[in-house]
Amino acid sequence: MHRKHHIILIICYLFSFLLVSAPLAAQYTDDPEAEYGRIRSIAFEGNYQEAAVAARKLVNEYPDYGDARILLGRILAWQKKYELAAAVIDTLLMTEPDNPDALSARRDITLWSKENTPVASDIRIGYSFDSFSEPYSRFWQIFKAGGGHHFNFGPVTAGINAGNIKKDDPEMSVTELQFEAEAWPTISDKNYAYIAYAYSPGDYFPSHRAALELWQILPDGWAVSAGLNYYYFDRNIFISGLSVEKYLNKFWFSLKGYVYFKDNGPTTSFYLNGRRYFNDTDYLQLTLGTGTAPDEPFDVQTDVERLNANSVRLAYFVSLSEKIKMRIGAGYSREEYQEGQLRNRFEGNINLIYALKMK
Repeated sequence: MHRKHHIILIICYLFSFLLVSAPLAAQYTDDPEAEYGRIRSIAFEGNYQEAAVAARKLVNEYPDYGDARILLGRILAWQKKYELAAAVIDTLLMTEPDNPDALSARRDITLWSKENTPVASDIRIGYSFDSFSEPYSRFWQIFKAGGGHHFNFGPVTAGINAGNIKKDDPEMSVTELQFEAEAWPTISDKNYAYIAYAYSPGDYFPSHRAALELWQILPDGWAVSAGLNYYYFDRNIFISGLSVEKYLNKFWFSLKGYVYFKDNGPTTSFYLNGRRYFNDTDYLQLTLGTGTAPDEPFDVQTDVERLNANSVRLAYFVSLSEKIKMRIGAGYSREEYQEGQLRNRFEGNINLIYALKMK
């Protein structure tokens, strides 16, 4: 269905060129290179509407001028017209499937479209668990409830988490709350960030949790990021991270390294992620990791016991309808909790997002 809709967009776009080509013929551009430079300057000044009109005219006059078509696609994407922008680039890729600039523009448009959801406001609920049985039995679960809103600068979410822990003693069951907020602000067309803070008055959640990560989008579908995570349990904990990412057609790959600053010196961990997209939003993801620091936030104090671990996780994100999305996942770790002592650790989660208002 998504592919059929995309083909219709391309056909409509080509048809629109035919309709407007006749009246523009009387104002033919003699120097396409100079006009290309002029349009690019207009676009860089932020006059996207004027630049888009001029770029369409240039593409009509010189349909084989690939750079002009790529520029038009990027201008449309800067106007957040992602489907139309993708159709413009796909028209070029039909005749030049290996054009590196067109492929780079197409990947950028795909990435930008993922960061700009049509949902304006939503509510979300979730459940997760984490369990092991050595050297004692522990079952930790979190119930989540909250909401999100997409502002002009990017999406923001806030919510309440109820954590419940059960240990060997069947009567040992404690529930406490955590309050959290997250934001993904867009800094520029090539930079965005992740900012988070959480507070809990309880004994198992960290009293304070904060995170900051910055991304730089590079050509040819590459991106890099750097960040810092902070926790306070009974002491301060800092974990820094660096990552490199790559979009390749319907796939996304990420290699991320962490440095965990412990009292006896820094330790490291590494995580490899592979994601297969089925459309612009739905995907299946596999994560493989090894080392001391988790790639997911510490959410219970006993996580700090980890000396080392090898882990695998699988996650699936799917749109159940236009307004309902679901993410479900499961994972397993072989974890060293004391010197030479290993245990099996299991985790699972499910999250639902319901759109209250569309843009």
